[in-house]
Formats: sequence, C-alpha cells, structure tokens
Amino acid sequence: MTRGILIAGNNSPLLTALTEEAARRVEHFVTAFIPDQADKILTVSSAEMLNWNPGSPIAARALLLGAENRLGQVNEAILVCTPPCLCREHFDSGKVESLVNDHIKGWLLLGKELTATFRARKAGTLAMVLSKPPEDLLAPVACAAFQAFTQGLLTVATSEPFQTIGFSPPDSGDDVSFAAFIFKIIDEGNKKNNGRWQRYGKFFPSKLF
Repeated sequence: MTRGILIAGNNSPLLTALTEEAARRVEHFVTAFIPDQADKILTVSSAEMLNWNPGSPIAARALLLGAENRLGQVNEAILVCTPPCLCREHFDSGKVESLVNDHIKGWLLLGKELTATFRARKAGTLAMVLSKPPEDLLAPVACAAFQAFTQGLLTVATSEPFQTIGFSPPDSGDDVSFAAFIFKIIDEGNKKNNGRWQRYGKFFPSKLF
C-alpha cells in the first residue's frame, strides 16, 4: 500500500526540502501550510495543498479528514515548526494573536487529531520537527512551546500503539541533509527511535538553545 504522507508547517527552506524528499518516495502526498505562506512554498507537482486554519479545532479535524480522503489514510505526519520573525519593530496585539493561533494553538490542535487517529488505528508515525528560531522576540516562544509539546508526546510514546519521533535542528543549518535524515529515520521504522529526540549526526542534547 502506498504511504500516506502529510506535511504541515509554514514557508521555510526546511519544509521545501521535506516536500522534495517526500516526492522521491511517493507519487502523491498532501501538504498544509499556515495561511499567507502557501503560494510561496508548493514546489513539487506530487504535492496537493490543503487549506488549514491553525487556530480552529474544526479546521484541524477537517484537515485530517481531507488528507485521508485524498490518501486513503495518513500513515506519516510530519509537523514542522519553523516560525518566521513575528515581531520586527513593534510588539503589538496582532502579532501576539498570530503567534498563539498559528504557531502554538495550531500545533496542539493538529497533534491532538493525529494522535487520536493513530491511536484508534494502532499504527502511524508522528514526526515533530523543530528548528532554531530566528533572532526575534516572539519566534523563540513558539519554538519553546513546540519543544515542550513534543517532549510531552515523547514521554508517553512508549505506551502508545504508534510511533512518535522528535527531530532537533542541526548546527550546520543544512536543510537538505536534515530533511534527508528525517526521512531516513522514518523509513527505517526502528522501534528504538520511538519516544526519542533525534539530531542530525547525534542524539538530542540536554539543552537545545
């Protein structure tokens, strides 16, 4: 059976590299992008883009249902936290709302739907991919929330009937190699990787930033 791959995140070189890696493995997969970024990111013909409003629990469910309608089922979900600079000059309420809805709440809601689906199916791989935040006031907050959420999922992973893997960013900033590494770990399907952070070239250190 063809692998059903869902990749979600916002515009970034890493997400582009991941879509290119997915295209080497399957003829068709689905992507979901944080709003206002999608027109800049879809670069491979085998990817079908789905609408996603990250701050809505209904949208999270609709996204997963839409992905399964197109793929048959989602076998692998790759969530990529690469927040842009969210506060360049002014710290205003609009940027705070964007941070919470798009880069914190969205991951919690989508993660909830995916874990429930994989748990019911008793199979699946959830890959949580973290990046180094830009030098910004709000972006590190989003990365810290994503890291904490991932750590919580990894803590309970061994008691779940599906696999959860965390990926931390490499020091080199080589997105192409990092994307290939992520898919290599997923492709292996090694149960020893379940519930663990993986870092390109070595295991996740005790302190990330």
